[in-house]
Amino acid sequence: MFDLTTLALNVDPLIVSALKEDITSEDVTTNSVMPHPQQGEADLICKQDGMICGLPIFERVFRLLDADIAAECFVSDGDCVHNGQQIAKIRGDMRILLSGERTALNYLQRMSGIATYTHTMAGLLKGTKTKLLDTRKTSPNNRIFEKYAVRVGGGNNHRYNLTDGVLLKDNHINAAGGVKNAVRMAKAYAPFVRKIEVETETLAMVKDAIEAGADIIMLDNMTYGQMKEAVAYIDGRAEVEISGNVTKENISRLADLGVDYISSGALTHSAPILDLSLKNLHAV
Repeated sequence: MFDLTTLALNVDPLIVSALKEDITSEDVTTNSVMPHPQQGEADLICKQDGMICGLPIFERVFRLLDADIAAECFVSDGDCVHNGQQIAKIRGDMRILLSGERTALNYLQRMSGIATYTHTMAGLLKGTKTKLLDTRKTSPNNRIFEKYAVRVGGGNNHRYNLTDGVLLKDNHINAAGGVKNAVRMAKAYAPFVRKIEVETETLAMVKDAIEAGADIIMLDNMTYGQMKEAVAYIDGRAEVEISGNVTKENISRLADLGVDYISSGALTHSAPILDLSLKNLHAV
């Protein structure tokens, strides 16, 4: 995903913005203790078990500050890592390593945490036909990183943004005057290549969505019994997604319903970071 074109067009501006947030005019601490360039290296250490994700972004942070920085990675994105394991070694001007450390670790810890949490939840769906999806509940300006982390962890991406597909939620349906009218209007307006998904909260809404010809029906915040009844009624006439407060604690029971997708905002809004540290900085 993070090829050179993607980095230059979509990722680099976000990283630069993050660096500007951390360095408004100078790194006064580093400039105090290191007034002159000095080559050095530091070790990237894992401090808990999990899945690593975001190594290309970790390195890119430093290279945007100094193109001569080099990272030697001993694992790849998607690898499981363990407490105490050395993940990488980074070399270059120690002033750059010091100034970029926090921003680089912020990206790597956040992305690794999401990948780790996603990996756990995806494992609970193993052996079923149900795919695990993320949502748009991402940190502002970090969606490209967080959705990448979901994929590395074994999940799948729902629509990337509002241009990516039609999802008629409760307020859209209210604005349109009902499910059937909302679907009719979406079919008349949206490009024919866009699937139309309808968020439903009751069996009556499910029936309206089927009659209107929706492609995907989301069962949102329904009870287990309501979802079971809805799946039986839909009977393959549309794809089915379950959503609403899905976590690793309850996803296994939901998978028993045999739906096509289960989406979880928790993948991106509630995953804890993976604890990582840049240590042992020394001159070379």
